[in-house]
Amino acid sequence: MSRRAALKTGAGVAATMALGLPLAAAPGSQRVVVVWSERTAPKDVYPNDINGAIAEGLKGLAGWEVVTANIDQPDQGASAELLKRTDVLIWWGHKRHQEVKDELVERIVRRVKEEGMGFIALHSSHFARPYRRLMGTRCSWGEYVADGTSAKVIVKAPQHPIAKGVKDFELPKIERYGEPFAVPEPETLVLDGVYTKPDGGTAPGRMGLCWTIGKGRVFYFTPGHETYDDFFRAPVCQILRNAVEWAAPSKQA
Repeated sequence: MSRRAALKTGAGVAATMALGLPLAAAPGSQRVVVVWSERTAPKDVYPNDINGAIAEGLKGLAGWEVVTANIDQPDQGASAELLKRTDVLIWWGHKRHQEVKDELVERIVRRVKEEGMGFIALHSSHFARPYRRLMGTRCSWGEYVADGTSAKVIVKAPQHPIAKGVKDFELPKIERYGEPFAVPEPETLVLDGVYTKPDGGTAPGRMGLCWTIGKGRVFYFTPGHETYDDFFRAPVCQILRNAVEWAAPSKQA
């Protein structure tokens, strides 16, 4: 979906989010994806916040209920009751990581490790408290530079489910997260990347990494800075749809 098309549907999305209802629900759905954010994205880029944009892009998922949640809601948007029925949790945070409460971090980590809930961390969520707990490392990058750098996202593992229907693509602007990335070695590097700096120089940067942590699957996606419209771009929407399906625990027979 283009950003223009997404903006046209904005009023309806905003009303749904304001009521705290699922953004899209399939009757009788057995699977739930919760898209969480901290509500710090600029309105001129993401009028319905980043989780609203992501949720719009997930509407094509058959058999899924898509729920938006945010840190300012009761239980910081992720109550024990909601998490209990959540198959996949998508997390975007940037400036408010330390406001996330210990009990919420514990609930998320337990759901992933012990009960198989999928967890998808986006961009600056490499410093999100639940993600750092799951990784068990600093989760820091070597550098963070927003200088007009562009990037080519390269499909490194084309047979992986997250790469289904995705070809190499360009992002005209990205906040450069320079290697090394202080995380455990991923079981699969699905998406690699090359940054092109304003001076024409290049630098490598991994873009999509997968792990299995306990019983759960975890995916980290590097792009997604709040001043760029990444989450309206078709390849990014496809990657996230695929990631939700991959990260979900197996259906019970």
